[in-house]
Amino acid sequence: MKHKIGFNKLNRVSAHRKALIKNMMTVLFKHERIETTHAKAVETRRAAEKMITRAKVGSVHNRRIAARKIQDEAVLNKLFTEIGPRFKDRAGGYTRILRIGNRAQDAADMVILELVDQKVEEKKAERNKRKAEKKAKEAKKAE
Repeated sequence: MKHKIGFNKLNRVSAHRKALIKNMMTVLFKHERIETTHAKAVETRRAAEKMITRAKVGSVHNRRIAARKIQDEAVLNKLFTEIGPRFKDRAGGYTRILRIGNRAQDAADMVILELVDQKVEEKKAERNKRKAEKKAKEAKKAE
């Protein structure tokens, strides 16, 4: 039996599938969040987690291996200078998949693939602080 061996071919030939995953990884590291189908997200997550693990140890060898998959030099630099060190103390599980429902055209299961990090919690805290300040201003105007 071949349980848990292999990958999803995504109904593409190998060159197209490899290019798709490379491009999605590059966009994920650039924006730190992408919206895609569930099947594509799972395959992209497998490759992206391996790249982040390599980026935690910023050796020349690891950078060259990552450069095979990420053609954008700026994104590669961001991976090794920002993203890798951010997950230095984390043993794995650098990404999360959040389901957002079905796509209207073909009912494909859509998800958000994003990096798990402290910045998200900081952004939420900052947003809550702005909301509280806005409510305080509105309450002051009402008086």
